[in-house]
Amino acid sequence: MFTVLSSLVGQNTLGLALAALMQRASKPVRTLTGGVVITAWVLPEVVAGFLLYAFFRREGTLNALLEWLGLPSQNWLFTLPILAVSFANVWRGTAFSMLVYSAALNEIPKEVTEAAEVDGAGGWRRMWHVTLPMIRRSIGTTLMLNTLQTLSVFGLIWVMTRGGPSGRSQTLPLFMYEQAFQNSLIGYGTAVALLLLLIGSLFSVLYLRLLRTEV
Repeated sequence: MFTVLSSLVGQNTLGLALAALMQRASKPVRTLTGGVVITAWVLPEVVAGFLLYAFFRREGTLNALLEWLGLPSQNWLFTLPILAVSFANVWRGTAFSMLVYSAALNEIPKEVTEAAEVDGAGGWRRMWHVTLPMIRRSIGTTLMLNTLQTLSVFGLIWVMTRGGPSGRSQTLPLFMYEQAFQNSLIGYGTAVALLLLLIGSLFSVLYLRLLRTEV
């Protein structure tokens, strides 16, 4: 769930949307947006985890904003822990997708999009029938790299929730660490690590096969 929400859906969708919007934005807006997004990316994982912990905790920034607006608040790290850590990973990792997609969109010949516009294709139709097929390889590469990176996220979740409460935000890297180093089950932890390696390999093979498929 963490990988699907934060990588396959969150980082890739938001990264593509930001890249597409920045193609039409003014230079000051592009500079500001790029700076904000990339700043989150270059932060160390532990620092990002502490910032998002302070944002989502019961006395944190999010609840202060909700109470100021007259809306109900809650302990997000307890009630919706997997969504909180997924949002944190999206916030931190979207910059990579945005940069890759921005470079891919810049490589699309303007004549192609202009011809589609002359033929009456609206914005969504141009995106679906022209833009996405032409950046297919960039999408596949970004999906593969984001998936592999998200599968190995440890520090971000450990700082925010430590896999809790009651294991509701626990992922394989955290489970591997707990079994190997807290419960002293080195063999069990090694088996989990090999399972994680196998899952990453399966994703890699799938994406590489998709990249070799012709449009």
